[in-house]
Amino acid sequence: MIWDFRGSDALEIAKHHCVHLKEFSEKEDLVYHEVSTNQISEMHSIAFITINETDMITFRDALKPHRGEVAN
Repeated sequence: MIWDFRGSDALEIAKHHCVHLKEFSEKEDLVYHEVSTNQISEMHSIAFITINETDMITFRDALKPHRGEVAN
């Protein structure tokens, strides 16, 4: 699941969003494999969480990601 952030402070916002992704997962006792950021450019960064496909609906409905990808 991926969230896009744009603007001069996009990376800092993405990093902060990762804190909330981890907190949500722990609070709801949900498993995740990775939570991190990626700076696409100076004005575009993403926050992402890698989860099991079986948990996709739970995360999607609660966290409203901007987009998602299937990773193998």
